[in-house]
Amino acid sequence: MTPFGITQSGKDVHKITLTEGDLTVNLLTWGAVIQDVRLRGIDRSLTLGSDRSADYEGDMRHHGSLIGPMVNRISTARVRLDGMMYELERNEKGYIHLHSASDGTHLQVWNVAKVTANSATLTLALADGVCGLPGNRQITATFTVTAPATLTMTVTGTTDTKTLMNFANHSYWNLDGTPTWDGHKLQITANRYLPGTADDFPTGEIANVAGTDMDFRSTRTIGRNNPRLDNNFCLSDQRVPLRNVLWLTGQSGVHMTMATTEAGIQIYDGRQAQRPGRSTYEGLAIEAQSWPDAPNNPSFPQITVAPDEQYNQITQWRFGGT
Repeated sequence: MTPFGITQSGKDVHKITLTEGDLTVNLLTWGAVIQDVRLRGIDRSLTLGSDRSADYEGDMRHHGSLIGPMVNRISTARVRLDGMMYELERNEKGYIHLHSASDGTHLQVWNVAKVTANSATLTLALADGVCGLPGNRQITATFTVTAPATLTMTVTGTTDTKTLMNFANHSYWNLDGTPTWDGHKLQITANRYLPGTADDFPTGEIANVAGTDMDFRSTRTIGRNNPRLDNNFCLSDQRVPLRNVLWLTGQSGVHMTMATTEAGIQIYDGRQAQRPGRSTYEGLAIEAQSWPDAPNNPSFPQITVAPDEQYNQITQWRFGGT
């Protein structure tokens, strides 16, 4: 573990390097960020990161971070829970709650509970009322690298009062190191998806992918606006055992297989995401999570967690290629 930077509020941020087999991964204690992913024989990171701590408090606040306690958009910036209405911060377009806003887990320094050569466990306490939600919550994220080239993330959460939890890693991927992800190939095991409004939250419809440009059940080459992407793909109606759900392959031949326990996976084309000095559409965000805006859509899998329950997500990335 090495010093990485200091936050605007004066807190130290550290970098943790994990390695085993052909894979080396750098994590940050800021936001539980996956900052760098290196496959042996490849002269570039496969994910979009920065060596500047300040970037992660600015335009790169979502790059590689673990976002919670509620990832994605809450369309009304309010949620009802056990008959109580909770007003949330309106941090997008004046009426939408996005990515848990200014108190989200991606904007906090996590505690280091344990580090080995190939694994790190980070913890974070969210007090009652943080992010506008009830419950004193304890969040744990463990990242483990295993041979030949696999990264596994396990996220758990507990609460002393019924609350809402929906976490997602928000890494941007470009397997070619090119200015944009144009030409990558994508496959997703989803028969359904959630159409979005002009403001990119779900309309409430659960649509079949057949006959649409959202059908990725067979591998397809993708490009900017072909199709426009900021949608959840419905993998299942509840959390299930870990299974492969997505395959991404660069023109270089480097490939990534993604597995998750989650019911959905959000794909965002990065049209408004930009690293300093780089272009938009540089990376593709792939976010395993429960379906977004669930509290406002009773037909979606719900994201409530009670005191006698434990939130548990496993997401895994496997890499290969020349």
